[in-house]
Amino acid sequence: MTRAWIAVVAGALDNGDGRWLMHLRPEGKHHAGLWEFPGGKVDAGEMPAAALVRELAEELGIVCNSSDLMPCGFAETPGTEGGEGSPAIVILLYRLARWQGEPQALEGGGVGWFTPEEIADLPKPPLDAELAARLFHFR
Repeated sequence: MTRAWIAVVAGALDNGDGRWLMHLRPEGKHHAGLWEFPGGKVDAGEMPAAALVRELAEELGIVCNSSDLMPCGFAETPGTEGGEGSPAIVILLYRLARWQGEPQALEGGGVGWFTPEEIADLPKPPLDAELAARLFHFR
């Protein structure tokens, strides 16, 4: 039996000057060339906040504490009934305003700091577009 849904975590990093970090998906990956909130899949038995701390260290080379993560939204794809086809994806978004280190694109792609207005215009995967709209009240 296939898993009905996949839990994914993402971080909305706020540098305090009105700009937010976005990660450019590297070539060869799904949604390559699109901007997203950094993060990744939650491993089996892992709590979402711990998964985001791990993912941010792996993707960006930064250190943060799970106690500094503030849940701020989620988005999901529609699932398929009965476990056939691709599982649904549920992205849990956390806001983060404190970390150690300078974020870098360790897995390729790139990173950039953008205002909410600039983020609205970036090409993004559908779920990241939905998360950004909710976080920054675009709609």
